[in-house]
Amino acid sequence: MRKLHLADGRTLEYLVAGPADGIPLVLHNGTPSGAKFFEPMVATAARHGLRVVVHSRPGYGDSSPRPGRTVASVAADVTAVLDELGADRFLTVGWSGGGPHALACAALLPGRCVAAATVAGVAPYAADGLDWLDGMGAENIEEFGAAVAGEAPLTAFLTAQVPGLAAVRADEIAAALGDLVSQVDRDALTDEFAEYTAALFREAVAGGVAGWRDDDLAFIGDWGFDLGALKTPVSVWQGAEDRMVPYAHGRWLADRLPTATAHLKATEGHLSLMLNAFDAIVADLARHLP
Repeated sequence: MRKLHLADGRTLEYLVAGPADGIPLVLHNGTPSGAKFFEPMVATAARHGLRVVVHSRPGYGDSSPRPGRTVASVAADVTAVLDELGADRFLTVGWSGGGPHALACAALLPGRCVAAATVAGVAPYAADGLDWLDGMGAENIEEFGAAVAGEAPLTAFLTAQVPGLAAVRADEIAAALGDLVSQVDRDALTDEFAEYTAALFREAVAGGVAGWRDDDLAFIGDWGFDLGALKTPVSVWQGAEDRMVPYAHGRWLADRLPTATAHLKATEGHLSLMLNAFDAIVADLARHLP
């Protein structure tokens, strides 16, 4: 794990893997999460000549909390990491709660961000014409109901989830996710992917719920940038069997982002999509490189 000391006094932890001369593929993990790799994805990126960079958003792991952060805040942190690596351009992919953060990089770092992908990523909470909670699993409906109620109810709700996730094992992760996983996602949670997913959740809550809470509050607030002004190429990947981020979110983003290319998959879920389509996602991004 690498640590970067930022100008505002915060610490940001991040990881880098892959060819040293590779263009960075900045990966934004979901919510909750942290700086952790799934090694087969690192190998996939390397086959396309890319090195994977992932950081823990503020409040996760050893990254200092940043209360009141917006989705747009990620652009400054990614810039600091890329400056440290000496990288003048990058590709980015955001999965689930990472999707809005990838879009923020595309919107706020034009030119430097060559292309972006959102994979099973949420749309804005106040999106016109979208019933944001419709189709979500019961746990998400309760969680975001708490988020709308305010920071204190959300903190209490998330804190109550920590014991069930802090020591979750690979063979328990599907049950722990409950109504949030469709059958296709349950089928995906085997072997090393189940190990990775369980480890990601354990790491996400090891230091408390500050990162998780601030992610949720950022999602339901003003994201801090204009999706309609995007000029960077964006690919929108979404599965119809997704109970964490329903299909309608991907459809909304694909219809309204001015530079979007849609990849809407009828048979994929939230987890299976990232697992099964990652090579295609990376290949689609890499084609934008000279």
